[in-house]
Amino acid sequence: MALDTKTSLPDLRVCEQARLSRDARFDGLFFTAVKSTGIYCRPVCPAPAPKPSNIAYYGNAAAAEAAGFRPCLRCRPELSPGDGAWRRGDEVVARALKLIDQGMLADQPLSALAGRVGIGERQLRRLFVDRLGAAPIGVHGTRRLLFAKQLLTETTLPITEVALASGFGSLRRFNATFLDAYRMAPRDLRRRPLASQEGVMTLRLGYRPPYDFTAMLDFLRGRALPGVEQVDEHGYARVIGPAPTPGWLRVSAWPGGEHALKLELRDVAPTRLLDVVNRLRRMFDLDADPDAIASALSRDKRLRPLLKKRPGLRLPSGWDGFEIAMRAVIGQQVSVAAARTFTARLAQQFGEALPMEFAPGHQHLFPTPDALADADLSRIGLTRTRADTVRTVARAVRDGHVDFRSERTLEEFIARWVALPGIGPWTANYIAMRALGHPDAFPADDLVLQKAVPTDNTRMTAKALSARAEAWRPWRAYAVIQLWKDSMPAPKAASSIVGAT
Repeated sequence: MALDTKTSLPDLRVCEQARLSRDARFDGLFFTAVKSTGIYCRPVCPAPAPKPSNIAYYGNAAAAEAAGFRPCLRCRPELSPGDGAWRRGDEVVARALKLIDQGMLADQPLSALAGRVGIGERQLRRLFVDRLGAAPIGVHGTRRLLFAKQLLTETTLPITEVALASGFGSLRRFNATFLDAYRMAPRDLRRRPLASQEGVMTLRLGYRPPYDFTAMLDFLRGRALPGVEQVDEHGYARVIGPAPTPGWLRVSAWPGGEHALKLELRDVAPTRLLDVVNRLRRMFDLDADPDAIASALSRDKRLRPLLKKRPGLRLPSGWDGFEIAMRAVIGQQVSVAAARTFTARLAQQFGEALPMEFAPGHQHLFPTPDALADADLSRIGLTRTRADTVRTVARAVRDGHVDFRSERTLEEFIARWVALPGIGPWTANYIAMRALGHPDAFPADDLVLQKAVPTDNTRMTAKALSARAEAWRPWRAYAVIQLWKDSMPAPKAASSIVGAT
């Protein structure tokens, strides 16, 4: 796919072809603005195609709104997946976007955002305008208005709670901003909510096809912790904290073949909704661009047939960074099954108990760093060395020596983690893959990978494997998932397990 090097907008001829064919692979990679109506649409919009002379293309919704266009009520731009190329790498704009997605500009000035990514405020604003066509505050504003639009359309939340959920401090300010941007009052968007069980909120989580949801569930099922999460052949469910006011969520395929997952929520506070959605988009890798990834990796003759065989394989992340770090430490040098057993014992012994009547099959939350910092782990069967590492990591996370901050570069993240006793490059890269969803994390010391790349039954050294993988940047983690999947024996049942830990 040809890209504009300044804004990452696909070549205009590609945009035109994708618009006319309603190609879902380009959903979220550009938006079509119609000059005669002042409306912008997704490339999959079912409305009759406008004349080319009336069309302008924008690389993201914020740029279209900055130019004065309003979102289409038919194709609903708020449902399009994000541009993963901008939100998944280590460039300054990518790291700033991750912080904006987490709501940083809701209560902090632009200067604080610039400081977190290590540049000046003017330079950050210039980069955003050059690369995205909108200033950071414009990207933030579009993001929260589109989320509010989805909640107004798909849920029965009171408008006051919609305002809180989308990051507005007051209903008056929300109404005024919404009216100014979209030329309609929030109440005008109220529709019949999606059918759901009583007390359960349902939202769409869109993605670009192809997407292998079965493989994603297989991966998560092999590592699911009894009492904390449940994974069956149709979906993933878990209870989320805090323990005094827990919430429940379930993710499954959207019925009818729509390119979306179905998120069901219960007892989740409005102020937590955006964080929950963002976590799940990362966990299920919903903003990935399969075509861009395949285009880069298929240049390698070893990966080419794997990508053709499994074009929808995504990078499975996790709900919580600390939880993934504990899984990684406990899984060092043991099988997936053994790691799951030990981690489940850890959760059962040290996780905070939930009311038994809250949700069947969910008895406790995963332990916090405080709960494990000085825990006696001898009773769950860990070796002394592994138990020491668990406590070391728990203290380091509690005290802020390591963290899961999304604005860190991969190099910085790895360096901080390998400075801890008991944490080597394999563990640090695995945590980066599954806690951050970093697309370029690469555990070169992995024995499965070292044997999977050669086709002559030999084993590569970590150095040689790293050199080979340089050509896979910035998508090395996707090569890992493909190679792990290919290395697994044929499943005895319908499901299969991806990966090494």
